[in-house]
Amino acid sequence: MKQEPIKSSFRNAQQGFTLIEILLVVIIIGTLAAMMVPRFAGRSDQARKAAAKADIEVNIATALKLYELDNGFFPMTEQGLTALLEKPSVAPVPQNWNGPYLEKKPVDPWGRPYLYDSPGVHRPHDYDLYSRGKNAKEDKTDDDIVNWQ
Repeated sequence: MKQEPIKSSFRNAQQGFTLIEILLVVIIIGTLAAMMVPRFAGRSDQARKAAAKADIEVNIATALKLYELDNGFFPMTEQGLTALLEKPSVAPVPQNWNGPYLEKKPVDPWGRPYLYDSPGVHRPHDYDLYSRGKNAKEDKTDDDIVNWQ
């Protein structure tokens, strides 16, 4: 018996996409990108502010509270947040230092060290901890992230 060749149901014409089809896909992708980019613009600033706020209110604050729990006082302004990484050698020298209380040097999301005062100006009962934010200026603007508000 002679078998007949199987005919393909696919077209035998030239395979591939036409220029019009490719342009249509590029236009659709461009339109979607134009709609999505404005939604994500500014999100990195919000994320940095949220990270700084979490550091100030939770991460560094917890380390400072552990330091205070071990030693009975917070590090002094002169000792700074470095006291959370290595035992201070200037007075008052903590007798029960069980650090390091932080794993790495505390820097804000903009790459600058957090600012610390103890006793605080705004919170004289413990400490002021803050970041100058994106503009890094001492202008008390909304981009400052602080622990006293």
